[in-house]
Amino acid sequence: MASPSKDAAKKIEALREKIRRHEYLYYVVDQPEISDAEFDELMRELKGLEAEHPDLITADSPTQRVGGKPREGFVKVPHSSPMLSLDNTYNEEELRDWERRVHELSGRQDVDYVCELKLDGMSLALIYEDGKLVRGITRGDGSVGEDVTLNVRTVRSVPLSISKENLKKAGIPADFEVRGELLMPLAAFKRMNEERESKGLSSFANPRNATAGTVRQLESRVTAERRLDYFSYMLSQDGRTYFDRHWKTLSALDSAGFKVNQNRKLVHSMEEVWAFIQQWAGKRESLAYEIDGIVVKVDRTALQDELGFTGKAPRWAIAYKYAARAGITRLEDIRVQVGRTGKLTPVAMLTPVLIGGTTVRNATLHNMDEIERLGVKIGDWVQVERGGDVIPKVAKVIDDKAHPRGHKSFHMPETCPECGTKVVRTEGEVDYRCVNANCPAKLRETILHFASRGVMNIDGMGDALVNQLTERGLVKNVADIYKLTKDDLLSLERMGDKSAQNILDEIENSKKLPLERVIYGLGIRMVGERTAQFLAEHFGSMEALESAGIEELQDVNEVGPRIAESIVEFFSIAANRKLLERLREARLKLTGQKKKRGTKLAGKTFVLTGTLEHFTRDEAKKMIEDAGGKVTGSVSKKTDYVVAGADAGSKLDKAKELGVTVINEKEMESVVGDG
Repeated sequence: MASPSKDAAKKIEALREKIRRHEYLYYVVDQPEISDAEFDELMRELKGLEAEHPDLITADSPTQRVGGKPREGFVKVPHSSPMLSLDNTYNEEELRDWERRVHELSGRQDVDYVCELKLDGMSLALIYEDGKLVRGITRGDGSVGEDVTLNVRTVRSVPLSISKENLKKAGIPADFEVRGELLMPLAAFKRMNEERESKGLSSFANPRNATAGTVRQLESRVTAERRLDYFSYMLSQDGRTYFDRHWKTLSALDSAGFKVNQNRKLVHSMEEVWAFIQQWAGKRESLAYEIDGIVVKVDRTALQDELGFTGKAPRWAIAYKYAARAGITRLEDIRVQVGRTGKLTPVAMLTPVLIGGTTVRNATLHNMDEIERLGVKIGDWVQVERGGDVIPKVAKVIDDKAHPRGHKSFHMPETCPECGTKVVRTEGEVDYRCVNANCPAKLRETILHFASRGVMNIDGMGDALVNQLTERGLVKNVADIYKLTKDDLLSLERMGDKSAQNILDEIENSKKLPLERVIYGLGIRMVGERTAQFLAEHFGSMEALESAGIEELQDVNEVGPRIAESIVEFFSIAANRKLLERLREARLKLTGQKKKRGTKLAGKTFVLTGTLEHFTRDEAKKMIEDAGGKVTGSVSKKTDYVVAGADAGSKLDKAKELGVTVINEKEMESVVGDG
């Protein structure tokens, strides 16, 4: 006869499985079988049994979604593989250009695609071990995110555990990672804002901002109250996509009990892709959540690997953004904003207008040429457009009886609105600039750039804090960030002891970031994230970069004469060299891993096609490049070798046609080894 304890354990587990099933029916497939009151009664029964047998409480019990004391901050966690953003396209022509590049780079015409709705939320990675949720990580800067596990556990469409039977049925291993989109449904967003307004609190501008603010709450009970939702779209193990097709991934996630958006389609041509895009353009308003476009992905994983990545985005996926949503409002004034390069940008100050769920209060006018082209005057009624992540812009002036014209013309100021220095406009350029190196506006923007997520990732160093630091003279350049003390921070408004310590910890952690981040953070004109990476790999140290001449700089991948001149000009300024000395004293990483290239394959050009058995596409490419060779995407008479794996495409046919040497994977290793 079973003991009372064993009987209780069996009863508790059976009740948990019952509740999990009803959670799935309600929150994932939207097909509830019982009322809310009946569900609450099941939960009360389980809580009562667990209270009687606290030794039987497990972390994946439905009662444990919300709990634990409020946290004091968020720990940063590296991702198993980068969480990259997607390149955007805005019309059919650009979409077909992307398709053409897919065909050219892969050498294939028979490419299947998966179309999915582009959900307007925030990316989130979920880590499962032995079928149990152990960690939830935000996208962060793509390489490192924040551990928000306690808050993620409150999201009812996120499974806390998946049975071995369900995993086996779905073909998913016990340890895996899921990536997807966390969002706030429109009904929950509306309800939350109504509650905030009734309490005299400010409203969130849009569901995406509300989602980001909610998942970073230090109290998980607040997150639970706001009813976030999660749609999964990727599954990997050890940083690599698990299934051989994306469509299989979505089906497996669905089968395992994850919420997968049902509005998806496997298609076989760009005509079908375009039909899907047009179909949802007219139906997006009927959805219970916001979307801002359609994501198109190459279906076959091997082909994804073959296409690879640019510096920021996969070549095998694209986001088609729907046309900007627009609204009409009055332009009350035009102010000038000074950026970190000294560029003056006119900004329209608007009567607040709601556009696509976001309250817009200002919009860019770009430059004086654009103001003249639009013929805009202060007091005009204007059409403002907002598209996805694009900054709202003034699209045109409204001129009719219902919208009378304004009468006050705008002129770019002769002196900088921040420091009073005479503004200059270089002949042949449209931009006006402040050339004062000590302009406080340039300083603020420079520090915000340096501290931003994709650069030195100093969380908490936003507009409000940077404004106080610069206004009080505590930070006069980016090196001063590393001299800040807790007393300095505590002297600022709305700064508590814990917040001050968190910022100091963030500053200390930023010292561990690689050389390319520091190069990017310096704000050298025309040196972006990708160029900074190439410079770091080529020179291996800030010292070597600092002393490089124009000719040597042009040996770096994607660095032309203008970028080279800009880099030389930056390091020729004594104040900038002094800044580097101070960053060196602060012990930032000013040295890195110089990418050593051999000479064995110097002058030799390779093309990779098909699926390799023992190497990923990136590993094979690195092997060839490290030996001095060059890897290109298309076969020509100048190609020396085509490395053909299984299921090679038309590149193999082209190689045979041109008489190019074709080798297999083993022969490639031999060529690389023998030189």
